[in-house]
Amino acid sequence: MEDKLKVLNDKKAQALMGGGADRIAKHHAKKRLTARERISYLLDEGSFEEIGMLVTHRTTDFGMEKEMYYGDGVVTGYGTISGRLVYVFAQDFTVFGGSLSETHAEKICKVMDMAIKTGAPMIGLNDSGGARIQEGVRSLGGYADIFHRNVQASGVIPQISAIMGPCAGGAVYSPAITDFTMMVENNSYMFVTGPNVVKTVTNEEVSSEELGGAITHSTKSGVAHLTSSSGIECLEDLKKLLSYIPQNNKEKTPKIPYELGEESREVLDHIVPDNANKPYDMHDVIYGIIDEDSFFEIHKDYAENIIVGFARLGGRSIGIVANNPGFLAGCLDVKSSIKAARFTRFCDCFNIPLLVLEDVPGFLPGTDQEWNGIIVHGAKLLYALSEATVPKVTVITRKAYGGAYDVMNSKHIGADFNFAWPTAEIAVMGAKGASEIIFKKEISEAANPEAKLAEKEAEYAELFANPYTAAQRGFIDEVILPRDTRRKLLKAFSVLEHKEVPLPNRKHGNIPL
Repeated sequence: MEDKLKVLNDKKAQALMGGGADRIAKHHAKKRLTARERISYLLDEGSFEEIGMLVTHRTTDFGMEKEMYYGDGVVTGYGTISGRLVYVFAQDFTVFGGSLSETHAEKICKVMDMAIKTGAPMIGLNDSGGARIQEGVRSLGGYADIFHRNVQASGVIPQISAIMGPCAGGAVYSPAITDFTMMVENNSYMFVTGPNVVKTVTNEEVSSEELGGAITHSTKSGVAHLTSSSGIECLEDLKKLLSYIPQNNKEKTPKIPYELGEESREVLDHIVPDNANKPYDMHDVIYGIIDEDSFFEIHKDYAENIIVGFARLGGRSIGIVANNPGFLAGCLDVKSSIKAARFTRFCDCFNIPLLVLEDVPGFLPGTDQEWNGIIVHGAKLLYALSEATVPKVTVITRKAYGGAYDVMNSKHIGADFNFAWPTAEIAVMGAKGASEIIFKKEISEAANPEAKLAEKEAEYAELFANPYTAAQRGFIDEVILPRDTRRKLLKAFSVLEHKEVPLPNRKHGNIPL
């Protein structure tokens, strides 16, 4: 028996060393943790149970039979984060550069299947040079097996991808299908074709960082939802993100104990400027409403004219979608519509109530927007909010103009409660533009056209640039004092906690992709 125990312990010791001490040292020199170190830091101490430690590849071509490493470049298993079950895989760059083989893929698929069966989040810590070219189509088939499971798991369990190093070629499509993609600044990158291929095909010279680094994907492409300054910070952010979301689509996020007190927030009375065209930062409104220090922003540096993120309200996890008049006047455009639609659909998948804060003068005009499909992309947000069956509450702080009023969770597309501040302006368009159209002849024939325009503008504003016409029609449930917003929302989300919406009998809708 002792001999057999020794054999087992020797094999486990080999597996724990990955690609060997020298390769681990080189990995550390790049300021990167190993796969096992990442898992150890991420999960609760002592909770990790590994699956497939002694798996090896089956390739005999190109001398591969002479290079065998237990685990085959990926560590897989399950454990807990803050006591909650999660499944995880972490690619090991010290073994064949973390490249994906047939058996490497099988290990990942096994834990994905378990995550779906048991209703727990799936976390991928990606650090791979891509497909293992020595295996040819078997490696490609392994990727497809993973992609298929990503799709089957979508909307069933949360899926999070943390890009801890390279992620290139076909490898990028699995993170793209998952719910959140996280990247590490100056240490991770994603692209379909690398700098060398780009130069060969297009003659462009670009570095890996410029082409697919964390900053690029968090500001230009929107591929990265969150970026962190280090691998450790990325893992901490991942833990925090998980705290706002449930285990699966049949559960709700655990509520944090909260005792109601004096919930009036007078600071909210002084945020919206008297000048209707003066910008302000909607973050200030968010901070004035939510539980202290609870906002966790998603896509912070992408499409900054709209804000999305998680927060807590009375200890309850909520998702926030908010126009930000501090950028592009809060207009909806192609990028912001896609950003908000995707976040909305995630919240709806996983029973997270939605709060919409509205100050939108309309859709951004211009040939760039029209030629890039603002019609179809704007419709994505309309579709997402219309489709969502979770509790949905809107607060209009200032402008709600034109079609954007409809899109931003209006009563007409299924919002449960719609509140407006006294500063709200709900109309087809701004008073000046409307007056120039309605009173065009009268203004042009006036002795002083500018004075006449100002007069008609004031007349239109008095009639329509306020929340009261909409309130009279029942499109607004209540016009409230800004200081009372938090108190009203606490009550609204409380009564909506057990909301149920019957759905039509269909396979699925056809969102305008």
